[in-house]
Amino acid sequence: MDEASKQLVGEVRDPLRMRPGDPLRIDSEYVRLGTCNLFMFCEPLRGWRHVRVTDRRTKVDWAHALRDFLNEFYAEAEKIVLVMDNLNTHSPGSFYEAFEPEEARRLTERLEIHYTPKHGSWLDIAECEFSVLQRQCLNRRIDSPEFLGQEVNAWQAARNATDSQINWQFTTGDDRVKLRRLYPEYLRRDTAQQSPEPTPVHN
Repeated sequence: MDEASKQLVGEVRDPLRMRPGDPLRIDSEYVRLGTCNLFMFCEPLRGWRHVRVTDRRTKVDWAHALRDFLNEFYAEAEKIVLVMDNLNTHSPGSFYEAFEPEEARRLTERLEIHYTPKHGSWLDIAECEFSVLQRQCLNRRIDSPEFLGQEVNAWQAARNATDSQINWQFTTGDDRVKLRRLYPEYLRRDTAQQSPEPTPVHN
């Protein structure tokens, strides 16, 4: 899962509608109408995603979004593997701020959490889905949470209908090369010893 904010932007003047030979014309002036938060949940091998729009992104908001997601879509699953970045709101402690201890413990025990490394949030595939969402749906002016929710729901329904999967090609061998600074020193030495010497190139 991942999350992102979307600024709500309204028009100061109504756009000029399209006519034959003329595109839609939008005034450069606009008005800011606050922000909304989006939680993205993605199951990449299945080619499925779910987006939830909220007013804020507090610990309690995250806890409620994740609980509702688990109860609605994975009620029968005993254990869910969850990959996400290590934002301070993304922790089992958030459940204890939002719910009674019994419910918080129940949710925590259903999750197997894996955090992406610091400065490595792009390893979270949900962030890739946000990139697609931005290009296909959010790269325009949206002026209300209700309209944002309608557009996001339409986008996810269309994308889920095509079973759009992600062809992830980053391997364990790649990470020890590209993310070697995040590994302990002994692993870096081991990787260096296993790497073949580069072939010299003569001009």
